[in-house]
Amino acid sequence: MPGSDELVALYDSTGHPVGEATRPRVRAEGLWHAAGVVLVRSGDGQAVYVHLRTATKDTFPSTWDCWAGGVVAAGETPAECARRELAEELGVHGVEPEPLFTKIYDDGSIRCHNFAFEVRWDGPIHHQAEEIVKGHWMPLDELRAWIDDPASPFIPDGRLGAQEWFRRYG
Repeated sequence: MPGSDELVALYDSTGHPVGEATRPRVRAEGLWHAAGVVLVRSGDGQAVYVHLRTATKDTFPSTWDCWAGGVVAAGETPAECARRELAEELGVHGVEPEPLFTKIYDDGSIRCHNFAFEVRWDGPIHHQAEEIVKGHWMPLDELRAWIDDPASPFIPDGRLGAQEWFRRYG
């Protein structure tokens, strides 16, 4: 996980960048920030790559997610973040994430604008060991059932993003 001196881009409640702060400050004070998140679909579009987050993640450890992504660094755009996180977390290079939508997640302590993107990918997946325990391809119908089950161990903001994706595109 990045060090405590990592600077995160701060956003206002409407989704516009307004400054920067350290990651610990963003977490401790529940400051508005942004993330670039990428849905990785198979080339035929019928499956999504899901992965289990490590127990050491600073938010929502040991939960499943279908979005590769992370917080937007100071001076970085959400699209740049999405490309960086896709390469870091899953080892996916050479594809351009297509913008989808922005989904707000605000649980009172975490306030984030999740800028959602999508790629199609049939190449190899290489997990970043510090962030991902394991992963696999999941058919869209199974993913939909899983995210709609409130008892499933799925990351809350990722669940909302996936539900939004299904509303718009599924």
